[in-house]
Amino acid sequence: MKSYDTFFFDLDGTITDSAPGITNSVIYALKKYGIEETDDKKLRKFIGPPLPVSFQEYYGFSKEQSWEAVEYYREYYRDRGILENSVYDGFEETVKKLKEAGKRLIVATSKPEPFARRIIEYFGLSPYFDYVAGMELDGRRGTKTEVINYALAVCHITDKTKLLMIGDREHDVIGAHAAGIDCLGVLYGFGTKEELEAAGADYIIERPEEILRFI
Repeated sequence: MKSYDTFFFDLDGTITDSAPGITNSVIYALKKYGIEETDDKKLRKFIGPPLPVSFQEYYGFSKEQSWEAVEYYREYYRDRGILENSVYDGFEETVKKLKEAGKRLIVATSKPEPFARRIIEYFGLSPYFDYVAGMELDGRRGTKTEVINYALAVCHITDKTKLLMIGDREHDVIGAHAAGIDCLGVLYGFGTKEELEAAGADYIIERPEEILRFI
């Protein structure tokens, strides 16, 4: 087990339990197409991956339809869904200790950056993070790798050997490795141990406080 100086954090499923806001927004969007989705397991698959990809993969939408669905999703999410979530127990105390240890913390999420910033500010987590990096509203920086590379550039990080990505889904692991950095998978979010292992996570933990092992 290595020690790290900089930590990149996914948002949904890693910092906050965002299931209610995301699934309610997906339900709202699908209704625009006459789809009444009640399967919670199916709805929760939207948590983590880029939304356009999920609409295409799970409902067979075309690329154009998927972006239209994203706009419907945002109609609900902007005013209501964005705050229908909560910070995981133990997370704030963990990042507080990381900052006290002199570590650099950055959010790297596939959620649009303006939404991610609003959530971090709403829950009073801004003092712990040096930067919040996310997707652009028009879909640019649409993959986790692109978000990570953007965060690396804007934060002037060149040494990847002391950097650890933390996330709950395979997209975090795959994106981190494609960018040349290690990834810690967390089981308190929305992914499973099997998913994270299959993606090749370098480490897997069950609780936020276990992140402190890596300092």
